[in-house]
Amino acid sequence: MELIYWIFFFLFIGGAGYVAKRVCQPSLSEWLLCSFVLFVACVIPTGFILSALDLTAQTFAWIFGNFLVLGAHFVLWQRLIGQQEKISIRGILRNRTATFQTWFRELSPYLKFLFTLMLGTLLVIGVTNLLLVLFTVPNEWDSMTGHLNRAVRYIQRGTMEHFGGTNWNMDTYPKSVTAIQIYSYLISGKIENAFKLIHHTAYWITLVAVFGTAQRIGRNLSASFFCALAYSLFLDFLMQAITTETDIVLTAYLSCLLYFLYSYHATRQDRYLYLAGLVFGITLGHKVTFVLLLPSVFVIMIYTVFIASEVKIFFQRTFKLGLAIALAVLIYALPTGYIKNIQVFGHPIGPPTALKHQSVERAGSLQNLFEQGSRNLVRYSYDFFNLDGIRNAQWGYDLNTQIRKPIVLLEDKLGMRLDEETDFSIVPFSFQRRFEFYNANPYWGVFGFALLLPLVFLTFLRVFRSRPHWFLAASIVLHFMAISYSAPYDPFKGRYFIETGLFGSLFLLMLFSNHRLSILKPRRFIWKSYVGLIVVLACISAVMSVYLNIRCLPLPAYGYESAFTTERIKFQTFARPDTYRPYLRFDSLVPPNATVALGTINDDFEYPLYGKDLTRRLISINPFEQGVQPIPSEADYLFFDKSVISPQAGDVRLGTDTTMTDLIVKGEDYYLRKLK
Repeated sequence: MELIYWIFFFLFIGGAGYVAKRVCQPSLSEWLLCSFVLFVACVIPTGFILSALDLTAQTFAWIFGNFLVLGAHFVLWQRLIGQQEKISIRGILRNRTATFQTWFRELSPYLKFLFTLMLGTLLVIGVTNLLLVLFTVPNEWDSMTGHLNRAVRYIQRGTMEHFGGTNWNMDTYPKSVTAIQIYSYLISGKIENAFKLIHHTAYWITLVAVFGTAQRIGRNLSASFFCALAYSLFLDFLMQAITTETDIVLTAYLSCLLYFLYSYHATRQDRYLYLAGLVFGITLGHKVTFVLLLPSVFVIMIYTVFIASEVKIFFQRTFKLGLAIALAVLIYALPTGYIKNIQVFGHPIGPPTALKHQSVERAGSLQNLFEQGSRNLVRYSYDFFNLDGIRNAQWGYDLNTQIRKPIVLLEDKLGMRLDEETDFSIVPFSFQRRFEFYNANPYWGVFGFALLLPLVFLTFLRVFRSRPHWFLAASIVLHFMAISYSAPYDPFKGRYFIETGLFGSLFLLMLFSNHRLSILKPRRFIWKSYVGLIVVLACISAVMSVYLNIRCLPLPAYGYESAFTTERIKFQTFARPDTYRPYLRFDSLVPPNATVALGTINDDFEYPLYGKDLTRRLISINPFEQGVQPIPSEADYLFFDKSVISPQAGDVRLGTDTTMTDLIVKGEDYYLRKLK
């Protein structure tokens, strides 16, 4: 049966590629992006429909539904675009291969060195990340409590309807990416690592989009490759390529949106307005943090769409884009859970507790929000100024400490109290973040503080003049401010800046186009050496980030085993090591097909409890902020925290490891009760 599923899966991908040929121009980059957009644009609404019919767990329903929606897209795009010249992907591939060979052969020795180094680094980390995706199980915190936990629960229940999970994200988080994960898992024959398919694909799609967008702006092959290769080395972006974190998928959607907007600016073809509207709706339905990007996206729309020679043309463009966005929001955003959240919690995001924990409400007064948000601007700026990746090693940590001494001293002299004020912080700011924070969630690395941020700042102030880059600079400034003022400081927010980095990577075009910055001009030995040094350090930091990522080590390091050989539960409880022993004992005592009632709390990892084959059925009896519910009659076991349910005679105390003290969140005192 699994073979049949795989056949249909590849037929569906081929079908998306076929429809994409009817939509796109004769461009390899554009065909790949359109194929990706059509893939997700079919799976997401299929998931909503199947959920309403209680068919979420039926693989053949997914197969039929996806082809049905794909057929609807074929008809729709035929009507919107009409007949166009047939595109030969094989012919385009042959042409692009020959173009690449000619381009590389004609590079100067300096550029040949840079591109060889960056391509080689991408090859190493690309192969390594692919192996990690294929042969290691998920173990990120949010996936253990929310993202994957609810994906399995939806499959068990046969629907994605609200059910009252222990962690608020299980009910409140938009369901579009979960639909894709469920489809990937079922169509693969229930291969667990298929949950990562959309995330790993997002890494490569984003690079294609960066290349294509750079081509639309600069029309310089060397510059476009440089932008894409540089962005591939942005640390948190490449780190998320092996996880089930959702920010990398948001980045892929945003990159497609930017490509279609800049393509419209370059060609003035309406198809790109329709595609941009489609992706806008998909992106909004993916994650609410896209709202933080709306001012930035609007600025890009001003440059690419709204600036027109006549008022009539402005209204025509605005109407077409606005109509496409409105329809896409109705199909891809509203059904994903925002309406249900309003019905259940009275707010599209979620319960009041979630809002007070991680939104502007935590700041209190408007005056305090402005004061603390301004501190966050400086805090995140300080976090950027680090040799992330390199400081994973002791020598890099020591070097990083030395180069940061002047800015740390500056903060002390100015009395900004960045580490003393904590009322608008989830985790208080520190000049030396915990190893776990900067190891798992680095920022842009050396490309960021040593090259891109200065370019952004100087372009925004018009020291360097480039009309498209000024709008990009304004977008970066707006997103930086949105992150700083919209929520408390959190060292893990480095992952939000991968979207900002998408805008920032396009500033590398200026190294090839701006006469004051060009590395194509002869001589300029010092400037070229500086750029070369940044590239070398970026490549080193990228390799060190991947190979010294304690959350998923390719090779043994720091006293930890390789991720490839680490025992499953130990690997999945990595972020909460004191829970390993009780979870291991639970796994040994509870049969793989048992039904288990869970009296757990918001922070507890529940995903490891499903077992190796995800066959245990879990039922939450302590839904978030609803109090403990009766134990269902079908439950065979009760797994609970002492803080939730009082133990009684006969309960097995699984406990927790109390010898571990330096923990981000301590485990509970766990118990197991046999009910039947």
